[in-house]
Amino acid sequence: MLKNYLKIAWKVLLRRKFFTFISLFGISFTLMILMVVTALFDHAFGPQMPERDTDKLLFVNMMREQRNGGFMNSGPVSYYFLNRNVRTLQTPDKVSINSVFSTVNSYVNNRKLALDIKFTDREFWDILDFNFLEGSAFSQQDVQSASRVAVINENTRKQYFGTGEALGQHIEVNQVRYKVVGVVEDVPVLRLHSYADVWVPITLRSQDFNRQQMHGTYFATIKAKEPADVPKIKEEYAAMLQQVERQQTEKGTKLFSFPDTVLESFTRTFLGNGRESGVGKLYGILAGLAFLFMLLPTINLVNINVSRIMERSSEIGVRKAFGATSSAIIGQFIIENIFLTLLGGLLGFLLSALVLWQINDSGLIAYADLGLNLRVFAIGLLLCLVFGLISGVYPAFKMSRLHAVEALKGGTK
Repeated sequence: MLKNYLKIAWKVLLRRKFFTFISLFGISFTLMILMVVTALFDHAFGPQMPERDTDKLLFVNMMREQRNGGFMNSGPVSYYFLNRNVRTLQTPDKVSINSVFSTVNSYVNNRKLALDIKFTDREFWDILDFNFLEGSAFSQQDVQSASRVAVINENTRKQYFGTGEALGQHIEVNQVRYKVVGVVEDVPVLRLHSYADVWVPITLRSQDFNRQQMHGTYFATIKAKEPADVPKIKEEYAAMLQQVERQQTEKGTKLFSFPDTVLESFTRTFLGNGRESGVGKLYGILAGLAFLFMLLPTINLVNINVSRIMERSSEIGVRKAFGATSSAIIGQFIIENIFLTLLGGLLGFLLSALVLWQINDSGLIAYADLGLNLRVFAIGLLLCLVFGLISGVYPAFKMSRLHAVEALKGGTK
């Protein structure tokens, strides 16, 4: 029966080519936009290299300090606070302290090259899963001895050495020479916690280590042993912060800092006022925008389907005269509409792949590698099915309510 329904659907699409074109264009364009947005969201917050274990990773980015009299200070955290209070937490598997990346200058063949540099410890390379193209990360001994060694990304390697040997060679950044010990695949700029062009030992900035203050230019990366330990880490962190708050010399001091996932960190900053996570609010906003964006093409497709189905009222009348039930007719038209939607979805996927390739090639997002992976594909397939059901149920139900005699006469009341 399903095979026959699909054959009928194909014949109907070929019979009214203009309606088919309008329907496919509306579906494919809508899904293309939704897929591109979904791919961008997944690229920024999903499990991607080098932050693959997103269900185990937490990041401490910000500290908000409030005192009596309206004083407030908010910003990245100091190395002193992270080393003394976060690195000593008992629940995490590993804790890494890294600097916020900063832009520095380098010169290659009398050409100025702007590079983003990040100072990291050895745990940084154990927690995150970089794709090494050459060599390896610097060792714990390199960190302890503050060796001038560096891991560079693929683009920096190309700028400096072309197709020549990179390992063991030197690069000069802000008039400091570093020996290259590893080359990694480019990390997208949207991965702020791991992104850089050059990574060097954190001990080269040891002058920051003993500054007893809350704010600085560092953040912590925390890895749990298991995903189930993430809530325990958050509880231990909250208890630690309360203890630090009680130790403050200024009375009435309130401290706000949280170990967050990448998504929680983003939503807390832009939607949660620094205190609440805001993830639920973000999902609500995205769902509302997706609904509004799909509403107009869905209504348009409903109207087209009504017109298309009205032309088949005689067919409905014949089927009813031979005993077809309303549910069977509804099922047929829903299957036909889902078939049409899936065809539009296929075109939407092809258009999405083209747009994402253009974004990657344009350099609009540094080192972007946007694509339609399985997660994005699954979301797109779900949207196709929802689109097909919503736009097909009402027209099918309306036409299934026709009496056989009225349908044979071409009536639509």
